[in-house]
Amino acid sequence: MNLKKYLVRALHRLQKGPGYTYKELLVWYCDNTNTHGPKRIIKEGPKKKLIWFFLTLLFASLVFWQWGILINTYLSYNVTSSLSIGFKTMKFPAVTVCNANPFKYSEVKPLLKELDRLIEAALERILQPGNHSENLSPPLDLELWNQIPLVLIDEHDKDNPIILDIFETNQTAVGNETALDNQTTVSYDTAGHQGSDNCTYRNFSSAAQAVTEWYILQSTSILSKVPLQERIRMGYQAEDMILACLYGAEPCNYKNFTQIYHPDHGNCYIFNWGMDEEALNSSNPGAEFGLKLILDISQQDYIPYLSSAAGARLMLHQQKSFPFLKDQGIYAMAGTETSIGVVVDELERMGYPYSDCTMNGSDVPVKNLYSQYNTSYSIQACLRSCFQNHMVEICGCGHYMFPLPEGVSYCNNEDNPGWAYCYSSLRSSIKQRQICIDSCKETCNDTQYKMTISMADWPSEASEDWIFHILSYERDMSTNVTLDRNGIIKLNIYFQEYNYRTISESAATTIVWLLSNLGGQFGFWMGGSVLCLIEFGEIIIDSLWITVINVISWCKGLKQKRAQARYPDAPPTVSELVEAHTNLGFQHEATEAVPKAKELPPEPGTPPPNYDSLRVRPLDTPNPGHPNPDSDTE
Repeated sequence: MNLKKYLVRALHRLQKGPGYTYKELLVWYCDNTNTHGPKRIIKEGPKKKLIWFFLTLLFASLVFWQWGILINTYLSYNVTSSLSIGFKTMKFPAVTVCNANPFKYSEVKPLLKELDRLIEAALERILQPGNHSENLSPPLDLELWNQIPLVLIDEHDKDNPIILDIFETNQTAVGNETALDNQTTVSYDTAGHQGSDNCTYRNFSSAAQAVTEWYILQSTSILSKVPLQERIRMGYQAEDMILACLYGAEPCNYKNFTQIYHPDHGNCYIFNWGMDEEALNSSNPGAEFGLKLILDISQQDYIPYLSSAAGARLMLHQQKSFPFLKDQGIYAMAGTETSIGVVVDELERMGYPYSDCTMNGSDVPVKNLYSQYNTSYSIQACLRSCFQNHMVEICGCGHYMFPLPEGVSYCNNEDNPGWAYCYSSLRSSIKQRQICIDSCKETCNDTQYKMTISMADWPSEASEDWIFHILSYERDMSTNVTLDRNGIIKLNIYFQEYNYRTISESAATTIVWLLSNLGGQFGFWMGGSVLCLIEFGEIIIDSLWITVINVISWCKGLKQKRAQARYPDAPPTVSELVEAHTNLGFQHEATEAVPKAKELPPEPGTPPPNYDSLRVRPLDTPNPGHPNPDSDTE
């Protein structure tokens, strides 16, 4: 439609309806609207008019205030959690079992020989300050010690603490007078020897904690240079660790387990992981239909300074997920039968914008280093991958406990002398930790296994003789007993019941909730409805049209003022042109009537008239004194 015609129709509509001024429009709206209040403003007397104006303004403000609260509540995207209980046949969880000790001491002892001699000598100096041997054969490798030394900090004088290197020869006299008490702290220097420029100490209140942490840090540097296949060989093999297996009524063995290498626990074995075959379903709840295992942890072959806890580490998790045993695993004690009853909780979170969760980790900015295991996304994998990426970026090498990015090597004392200081600073940095927390997301759907654990001594004193004989024969084909109570663990893992709980999130506020509450507030305070809002929109449109008309009129007036400024003599108006045309007509008739009049004899002495002196300017002939109104004045 032509814009000019559209504007003309709009102007005609305004002329028939509200009018051409804002006042007329407002009066028309108050008189015709269905909203309570405005009609009383224009129809009541002066006093009531003022009261109704105040009440209408007050209640309109309350409506907008309530609307703001409702809209803000809706845009906060709150959720409500609901709990439902169902009953179905469920998949049996994946079960990961590991030894608390990552390597056999008999296999790894040549690599840790010098480290063991150092820690033994250090313990002797800590526990017996004046009774240690100075001449050791062969001499200690202090180069390994000086990379991350273990020191004593005497804090009897709080203002001037004394730092004592255990193997510092010129501090022997002082060291002989220093004993462990509640004012002596055991620390290790993560930046190298305490004489260096950037000494950073990690303090411990107990020498037992300090020695364990120091030994783990030093052994990490040594083992990081060992190839993966060699580390797997030095760990506990499935056929030696898994003595017996029974799932429901079906027998199983170590071949039904999938082996993975875990940096904290060495070789771990996963039952029902679902990588190569379908996950197993549990036919019935109860201990008779679960998984039964007998494990040998060979406690006599533990590394003395690396593993202070003895037992099996196990974890229940979803299929195709990586087991993070250090965070979510539990211990099973040697010489006991541990029964684990399982109840399933399914979590269903709402995605964006209600929560910042992810379905599969594809929208997480952190590269998942655990994807090399073909496992699903988890927030634990994301946090560790984030830390390892920062470690590589800042320290130039990767930590031994986490997977490596491509083209990066593990940290060690020879190639990366300052890695321990860098690692300690990064681990204690709240800023770096917060960056990883902000970058990683929870999974929207998750399954958690709630466990009820009970234990009993196993085997009993009456039955341990024949049980150990049978198990020893089955493992070693020997009639001699090669097993004992300190190395045997029995596990029973089963569903307590088939009832599962689903904790799901739903939107606390929906668009239906918002509209109904907006309408309720508007109807309560103003007695209005959706039609009243349409009327209000109509008056806004009419106000815009009046504004357009006023702007156009103002532009035309401005144009005329500019024309008058260019031409001081104003052009003739329409009435002047009409009057001139009328006069011209009368003059033309008079000109034609004069020759046809009866000629009278001239008076004596009067000259004859001269008609050539009569001139009439046509209407379309320009007047020298005025410009032509139809011409382009510009």
